[in-house]
Amino acid sequence: MIADDIAAELDNLGVTSLAAGRVAVALKLARALDQLDDGDAPTSQAVVADKLDAIMTRLRALAPVKGEGDSVDDITRQREKRRAEARSRATGSD
Repeated sequence: MIADDIAAELDNLGVTSLAAGRVAVALKLARALDQLDDGDAPTSQAVVADKLDAIMTRLRALAPVKGEGDSVDDITRQREKRRAEARSRATGSD
């Protein structure tokens, strides 16, 4: 179900406290898209999907940056480790 996928993504993004109204609209649009069936006009489905896509794009932009697991963070940690080892060797202490 689309609504379940959208709800999971919103939980992962952590934007509910930042934009509760937009989150509510996104969930409502996702539920509406789930309720449309093959008998509904394709344009109706397209309009709802387009609106859902637009609001999710805005919500993704509002999401706080998660620094964990970032490759840049990994490189930084490796560099700090090498520098500490080099300082240890330079001072003769281990």
